[in-house]
Amino acid sequence: MVTTPVRTERRTSVDDVFDALHEQISTLELKPGDRISEAEIAAQFGVSRQPVRDAFSRLANLDLLLIRPQRSTEVRRFSMRQIEKARFIRAAIETEVLRRAARLCDAAGEVELNAALAQQDAAVEKADIETFGRLDYEFHGTLCRIAGVDYAYDVILEEKAKVDRLCMLGREKEQRMPELVADHRAIAGAVVAHDAEGAVSAGMKHLSRLDETISRITATNANYFEHAPE
Repeated sequence: MVTTPVRTERRTSVDDVFDALHEQISTLELKPGDRISEAEIAAQFGVSRQPVRDAFSRLANLDLLLIRPQRSTEVRRFSMRQIEKARFIRAAIETEVLRRAARLCDAAGEVELNAALAQQDAAVEKADIETFGRLDYEFHGTLCRIAGVDYAYDVILEEKAKVDRLCMLGREKEQRMPELVADHRAIAGAVVAHDAEGAVSAGMKHLSRLDETISRITATNANYFEHAPE
């Protein structure tokens, strides 16, 4: 599940349209390649076209919509180049986060990690995909706090969001939540044990889980991608 920043200022119709479409795209209610109409969305929300246009622009900036002037707007298909870029950036940052977390983790950090894992176990037990998605994000935020680099979480959020739709497909269709919790448990165990390289190894294994999902989706839904991988 993709999360968006909590806004404290007065909400606008642009926010309402953006949030609704963001949720539909992130949860695959709107699938890659689906066309959406500015006029239809405006009618659905009872607003003029301008706030819809602004919401579309924000979604396009997140690589979630492809806006083509004088042509239809569609939900952006997956781009292998963008996926590879996002994973490269995330791997580089999380490697350093995990090394620092392993060095700095104290008793309080261990308590936080254990609590996070317990919550994830509960979500798996209930097959609660939405809650698990939120907890997945929070787990990586906890690691950043333990590492003393909470600002790194902003970058991880941005890059993680770019592949979250693929992750959603992986969790729903392959029922891989228990596997992901096992990865988190291995990461947490290495961090608590101050095993920096063990934490990095577990973290990179965790990120590689997406490979199987990509292979399966390209085989069954190649139209979800801008260009099928060679």
